[in-house]
Amino acid sequence: MALIELYSDKILDIAGNASQPGRLAAPQASARKVSRVCGSLIEVDVVVTDGIISAYGHEVSACALGQTSAAIVAREIVGTPVETFLALSRQMRDMLKGEGEAPGGKWSDLGYLEAVRDFPARHASTLLVFEAVADALKKIDTDQRAAAEI
Repeated sequence: MALIELYSDKILDIAGNASQPGRLAAPQASARKVSRVCGSLIEVDVVVTDGIISAYGHEVSACALGQTSAAIVAREIVGTPVETFLALSRQMRDMLKGEGEAPGGKWSDLGYLEAVRDFPARHASTLLVFEAVADALKKIDTDQRAAAEI
């Protein structure tokens, strides 16, 4: 597959028509990730209530692949249990490595990114949103553990 074929009509449609949630006014945690390979950037804000992601915001400056994965996450993340999202993140990494299947259910649109598997230089931008959200969730977990010890 040629690189130009990677950018399917569906990927371009999702990236081009994504609503931008913007940043949250009062997040529990935020995280910023930058791809050293391509310069894509994402900043995410997250709120977790009783183990469920209850609010999410982001600002993205990325290629169509990074925009697509970020758009799907923004559309589906609220209401997702933290552990489910972390498992989804691992599933995306496995999918791109060729060691796993594309996500299903409400996350099935991430399957459009399965072709990225053949372009390792594009993995970083595709996974950027997952890494940023995982970092934010880790901060929340660390803060909650520290508060519990007080």
